[in-house]
Amino acid sequence: MPAPLEHLTPAQPLERRRLQAYLAQMVGDIFAIFAGFGFSGYLYLGRQGLEQAGILAQLLLPVFLTVALYNGAYALSTLRQARTGILRGLGALAISAAVVVFITFYTKSSVEFSRVLFTVGGLLSGLVLVWTRLQMRSFVRWRCGERLINELLIDDGGPQVALPGAYRVDAKALRLVPALDSPAQLNRIGALLHAIDRVVVTCPPERRAAWASILKGANIDGEVLDPGVAALGAHGARVADGQGFLRVSIGPLGLRARAAKRLFDLVLAGGGLILLSPLLLLVTIAILLEDGSPVLFVQRRVGRGNRFFNMLKFRSMRSADSDGAGELSTRRDDDRITRVGRLIRRTSIDELPQLFNVLRGEMSLVGPRPHALGSQAGEKLFWEIDDRYWERHALKPGLTGLAQIRGHRGATEHEEDLARRLESDLEYLDGWLRLVIRR
Repeated sequence: MPAPLEHLTPAQPLERRRLQAYLAQMVGDIFAIFAGFGFSGYLYLGRQGLEQAGILAQLLLPVFLTVALYNGAYALSTLRQARTGILRGLGALAISAAVVVFITFYTKSSVEFSRVLFTVGGLLSGLVLVWTRLQMRSFVRWRCGERLINELLIDDGGPQVALPGAYRVDAKALRLVPALDSPAQLNRIGALLHAIDRVVVTCPPERRAAWASILKGANIDGEVLDPGVAALGAHGARVADGQGFLRVSIGPLGLRARAAKRLFDLVLAGGGLILLSPLLLLVTIAILLEDGSPVLFVQRRVGRGNRFFNMLKFRSMRSADSDGAGELSTRRDDDRITRVGRLIRRTSIDELPQLFNVLRGEMSLVGPRPHALGSQAGEKLFWEIDDRYWERHALKPGLTGLAQIRGHRGATEHEEDLARRLESDLEYLDGWLRLVIRR
């Protein structure tokens, strides 16, 4: 029997701990600005100078935080090296001070503030910032340890390589197989990678393409070891320990982009549920009156990172004929669909409960639509038609996507129906990947 899923993951996620370290850096910088200006104001003008110093600090702070977020003052490199964090923090402070001077000069408000106080306050703030950033080293080690990121080496029978500090798993021992025709195997691999930031796979040449496809769909910074890359010097590769690593996937969006997208989902999904609550109640009553309970249909779908999740819909089929396992694709004029079901499917109202999936973080408002495991186009399962199918799972599935906007919806009776949707999904994915590359 394969190893239990809970035993596959060799590490605890570090992303939240890194976020705590970034927030600690930010709090330290805010303290530095108020402490620097407050101390200089008290020295220069006594208690009266504290009020003016507080105003100057409040003017400087929003500009400083804006510049710091965009110049990388809160980035992985600043957690690794104190010098990098100090230089970027001081750079943000200098730029923000120049911006404030520029604004106060053109608004003719500079005469209201002491130039000595602003200059000395800025210099002292810089000194305190250096001190707080140095003190932050112990906090970072306490929260994240020495590694900062979780790196995993999957040994699937390829060339041997040493990656100091990386976790290592034996694919054969764990019975991990890069089988693109097995959602269960992909789910196991997704469970292994859920706490990992970067993964390296060493495997024979005949399995590299399969691993590459899986890593692309896993939304992770992934590399496949290829001894020939070192000799070729190919773009998108790196050499370590005498071996060449071909970069085949880029990983998730940056923290700011993901936070903005998540906030967008939460606000619209939450607001949508409140505004649509009368309609949701009406549909609930209609389903109960026609075919009884349950009102919701829960089906296992493939989500981000090729991991399974339970997707919610209003039940549109007779209760006895519901296909919770997703083994049979819905057909045109499917006789399992109720009268209420035909109406809510035609208007896509049956999809509205997925707003709860969005709130739970399993879906997004926009993204590739999640498919049932048994979905077919023609006589083939979706993933049998195109090996690129699994790459679409690099993003969270969505309530709607580019394919649906272009009108590619409904039953997939022919392979071309799936091909058109897949091309749109991959086009949407490519747009996000371009943002990741530019970050």
